[in-house]
Amino acid sequence: MNINMLMQQAQRMQKDMESNIKKAKEELAQTEVHAEAGGGLVKVTMTCRHVVKRIEINPELLQDEADMIEDLIAAAMNDAARQAEAISEEKMKAANAGTGLPPGLSGLF
Repeated sequence: MNINMLMQQAQRMQKDMESNIKKAKEELAQTEVHAEAGGGLVKVTMTCRHVVKRIEINPELLQDEADMIEDLIAAAMNDAARQAEAISEEKMKAANAGTGLPPGLSGLF
């Protein structure tokens, strides 16, 4: 096997990986996660690219102190962010699968 063939193969692999990553990022931008806090008093909808689409606050909660409302919003947002991150990691691992990169390096892309 000569060096030119190796370079061509590496370039094909790089293009495939870039294509897979782009596709995965596009899918993540469309994938939504739903989280809630306070037994459903606060609900958050967020994409896996961390774009908040909606925050719902049960009207009953609005009678409580602002500190409690803020804490529940933060809890719901953090839960949504954790869900989005887990889905993102899984999709990106799948996008990098089969690239021939050594373990640990595929996570860099």
